[in-house]
Amino acid sequence: MKKLSCFLVLLMSLSAICQTQKSFILDVNQSVLNWKGTYAFQFSEHSGTVRFKKGSLITTNDHISGGSFVIDMNSITNEDYRHNEGPVNHLKNDDFFDVPKYPEARLTIRKVSYFEADNQHKMEADLTIKGITKPIEFWATVDGATKTMSTRFKIDRQDWGITYNNKLKNHAISDAIEFEVFLDFKNEGN
Repeated sequence: MKKLSCFLVLLMSLSAICQTQKSFILDVNQSVLNWKGTYAFQFSEHSGTVRFKKGSLITTNDHISGGSFVIDMNSITNEDYRHNEGPVNHLKNDDFFDVPKYPEARLTIRKVSYFEADNQHKMEADLTIKGITKPIEFWATVDGATKTMSTRFKIDRQDWGITYNNKLKNHAISDAIEFEVFLDFKNEGN
């Protein structure tokens, strides 16, 4: 029995050693999340940025296996409209992101499929906005030499309770919010 126990401990130790796991820390000063919202029946849009508070990407055997990111909702900008006045305060109120109550959004990568021929990563993640967590999928391109990752995806704002408290205006705003994300990882941690 003792030999079997020792063998199982050795087997588990070898399995852990064979799977090399690394953590890459997000450089929040070089990473950015761009957003764009459009009107449903007009050729008009608003766009801006949101900054990250922190984040990390996990690799197992040199392949991305997970990660988590915290987004600072207080940093939301709308650069194309009145020098960040007007819609920014409105975006922060309870009609949209309710930033005083929910100052952070989160994204947690829970599954990654790698397609080597195209250098594409299919990410399955949980996105939390306004305290509501929903699953999302997106495709990302990773550059291992520069430790960067980029992606584009859309969400349906109503799934996260992002509405405008005006029936007419709510129907004029597209339900889709587009995100374009650039992530830069500055170092490796354990």
